Amino acid sequence: MRTAVTTAEERSLVFEGFAYECRIIPQPAPHTDPLVLLGGSSQNRYSWQGHEKWLAPLCTLITVDLPGYGSSDFLPAHYGIDFLAAAVRHMLVEIEAPRVNLFGGCFGEVVALRFAQLYPDFVSRIVFCGAAKRLPGSYVDAVPRLSRALERGEIAQAAEGLVQMFMSNPGAGQVRRHAAVARLLHRQFMNQTPDELRKALEHNTRLTTHGCYEPLPVPDVPSLVFTGEYDTLCTPQMGREVAAAMPSARFTTIKEADHLVTVERTQETADLIGRFCTDRPIDDLPYCNVVESLCADPVPAPRRH
Repeated sequence: MRTAVTTAEERSLVFEGFAYECRIIPQPAPHTDPLVLLGGSSQNRYSWQGHEKWLAPLCTLITVDLPGYGSSDFLPAHYGIDFLAAAVRHMLVEIEAPRVNLFGGCFGEVVALRFAQLYPDFVSRIVFCGAAKRLPGSYVDAVPRLSRALERGEIAQAAEGLVQMFMSNPGAGQVRRHAAVARLLHRQFMNQTPDELRKALEHNTRLTTHGCYEPLPVPDVPSLVFTGEYDTLCTPQMGREVAAAMPSARFTTIKEADHLVTVERTQETADLIGRFCTDRPIDDLPYCNVVESLCADPVPAPRRH
């Protein structure tokens, strides 16, 4: 049985001169540590409201528009992933959340992984979705075209390219709500403000300049990586590669979904995240394929001078 979602608290914070916003849904009787949800570059702190009714009864939820994203201040591209990871730490210190369950989806996974690597003492569990250790070839190929289209003001052309990049080809396999989600993604992109478009361009520059992965040690905490079984952007094999770089990580795919699995199968992804963060079984779920156990190759800790 679901319980009513507690009223959200909005917090305005400043890190290194950049204002940013976070949203907190407190749970006074939690079953687990607070859950931080870091979404993709086109998502904001309100993008997880569809998941709240299943996750908020379990724990306090924290979402955030990091500097450079959502309604937060513009962030020049020379500020990289380490800076964004440090901003996550700043947020957790400011809101007094010393230890959290950490979710990262798509670009949010890039930031979440770096945060876990740099600040492991904050992390109780890790869940990643749509993860990759390298920039997908389709993204690298598409970024120059998308950037040129945006610079010329060809928003409709850029929106079509974005939908093609993020969503699987309809012939790849049955995907729940494929047409509806494609229309939603297209409409969201078309409705972006000039500020949001400027941030989107800077995001592409940031990611192609700084990359998405550093081979640093990952904390040895319970970890899960998943994606849609038909994800053609960050493929299941890419997800396995991320899981294999993490101690004791498990990997699975969600049926009838692609890269936008958290939108296509909202209840199921909320259930999977919630189960994992409360140490309930995740094997043999009807919406998942086989859950695989993967072992990381040890990564040497950096030398201390």
